[in-house]
Amino acid sequence: MSIKRIFARQIFDSRGNPTIEVDLQTEKGIFRSKVPSGASTGVHEALELRDGDKKVLHGKGVRKAIANVNDTIAPALIAKNFQVTQQKEIDQFMIELDGTESKSKFGANAILGVSLAVCQAGAAHKGLPLYQYIAELAGTKKVILPVPAFNVINGGSHAGNKLAMQEFMILPTGAKNFTEAMQIGTEIYHHLKNVIKKRYGLDATAVGDEGGFAPNIQSATEALDLIKESIEVAGYTGKVKIGLDVAASEFHKDGKYDLDFKSGKEDPQHIITGPQLADVYKKFIQDYPVVSIEDAFDQDDWENWSQFQASIDIQLVGDDLTVTNPKRIEQAAQKKACNCLLLKVSKRLL
Repeated sequence: MSIKRIFARQIFDSRGNPTIEVDLQTEKGIFRSKVPSGASTGVHEALELRDGDKKVLHGKGVRKAIANVNDTIAPALIAKNFQVTQQKEIDQFMIELDGTESKSKFGANAILGVSLAVCQAGAAHKGLPLYQYIAELAGTKKVILPVPAFNVINGGSHAGNKLAMQEFMILPTGAKNFTEAMQIGTEIYHHLKNVIKKRYGLDATAVGDEGGFAPNIQSATEALDLIKESIEVAGYTGKVKIGLDVAASEFHKDGKYDLDFKSGKEDPQHIITGPQLADVYKKFIQDYPVVSIEDAFDQDDWENWSQFQASIDIQLVGDDLTVTNPKRIEQAAQKKACNCLLLKVSKRLL
């Protein structure tokens, strides 16, 4: 089943920012993809191409990336007469056509939009659900649903409060199945709203960029206390663990970490070293059921990553550290910097 037409357009994401939607047409119909983007990004990520015209959509327009799809990528792919099931070959062709390590010529968002649409079409051609088709492409025989991570308190770049750390999540590890995990997660979320309302007032129950509550607190321990109490009130003590996405690169400067970076004051009382930040995390692990910490240190602070990894037995996740880049992942493995990584197709470099 070959590609008849590819067309990209500009749409808006959940934050009201422009992004790319791609339609790919075959004899079986039209297959559509929408490209995700994040609020906080790592410096080593593939380039998300934006227009840069501050007078239009704050410079975040994606007309250049769209033109790259419609005027260059689409005709080149169609001319090659690829079959939609040739996912690897199509992806490699687009990467080579771009010719840059960071996908800066076409934009990672342009390439990804086409790649995702191809994947949708390939699944339809094979008559498989998308998840099963992706598993087949990856050579994965056994597919299981993961434990969902509910982002229930937002800070960092995801909220307008004082909280430096970006995401506080609950993980229903004691659930019997995914359905029960969803029930546990949603029940705790609503209990959390009531706990926040009781402690800080109704106006503190506003939500951040990703749907988690964003009370105007500064201390991460306050956030953890709120979550711990909500788990207890819901009756799920022991069944639910806590995960953090610190996004520490957002508040790293001159080799130190500013836990009050949103104020812009650079108060020495709130600026700490990497080892001091590691001690903060160890206290979290000791006092709360914290089992996962993502982006605990700056994306290039390899020494503190490695030292912390050697001293703990929880899940230490690299996201901005590894940016779904095989070279960065290999480097992290060699340095024993983390024991887990986040995979995002929007960050894929190679």
